[in-house]
Amino acid sequence: MADVSTLTRIEPALTPAPIDPGVRIGHVHLKVADLDRALAFWCGVLGFELIQRYGHQAAFVSAGGYHHHIGLNTWESRGGPPPARGTTGLYHVAILYPSRAALADALRRLVRAGVALDGASDHGVSEALYLRDPDGNGVELYRDRAEADWPRTPDGRLAMVTGPLDLDDLLGEPAP
Repeated sequence: MADVSTLTRIEPALTPAPIDPGVRIGHVHLKVADLDRALAFWCGVLGFELIQRYGHQAAFVSAGGYHHHIGLNTWESRGGPPPARGTTGLYHVAILYPSRAALADALRRLVRAGVALDGASDHGVSEALYLRDPDGNGVELYRDRAEADWPRTPDGRLAMVTGPLDLDDLLGEPAP
């Protein structure tokens, strides 16, 4: 077995073949303090579907009938405080919307529910909304632009940016 302490010294050029391009992140599982409160946010505000619930301990929610995109549990966190800033852990979970109209619909849901945004950015490749769930977990709601529209350097490399996102313009987007 490899000595894990040496892994930080491995040069990228010496790593084995890249991961299979078909690999995807299947789901995220979040520790929450109050399952009902978490479900009110993830299902009631954002619109995810409750797929399965295990009493007051855990639930799986999804978009489009998938078995689960997000797991929520209180196994080690029931009644606990949000993670402290300045500590390690999950920065945010990013939810990809299929269109600008769908992202605008998500923003309307947040506005109606009184959910505050931490930020909103135009990254050139995407438009993103940043917020926190009721347990303090970072959440990014975003949509990608068509790859042909991504900003590039003169030599063709990707040139992501972080600029302001015009929320009024986004809210003017017709409903999906």
